[in-house]
Amino acid sequence: MKFIIISIISFYFTFYSFSKEIIIDMLNKRDDGQKMVYSQDIAKIALGDTIKWLPTNGGHNVEFLAGPEGFELPPKSYINKEVSITFNKSGIYLYVCSPHSIMGMIGLVIVGNDTSNKDSIISYDIGGKGTRKLKKLLEGI
Repeated sequence: MKFIIISIISFYFTFYSFSKEIIIDMLNKRDDGQKMVYSQDIAKIALGDTIKWLPTNGGHNVEFLAGPEGFELPPKSYINKEVSITFNKSGIYLYVCSPHSIMGMIGLVIVGNDTSNKDSIISYDIGGKGTRKLKKLLEGI
């Protein structure tokens, strides 16, 4: 019994010691010329990794619209505030900048290379350029 408990604790610390933090900036304009965007359109991360969104330019936030079944959507962040989220459930997550989503300021997080909920994400209607960009991003997955 003692061996099992030690093994579980060791696995837990090993798993979380290898998790990493990814930084995504909220931008008015990216180096590739796109406006009202995050620094990455798609972030592919491992289970247990954390993403930190930084309000590099003012007027932006992070609001999750969809994720894998059983994922509890976090509350949207405040405008111009840093937010960090650790992903402990694999699948695709869709997030937007609330004020700029129809301008195409959207992003996807793919956790653990699991795209099993792609069909539920692709049917999401953001509106305007956001919906067109979502379909294009998901076609590439």
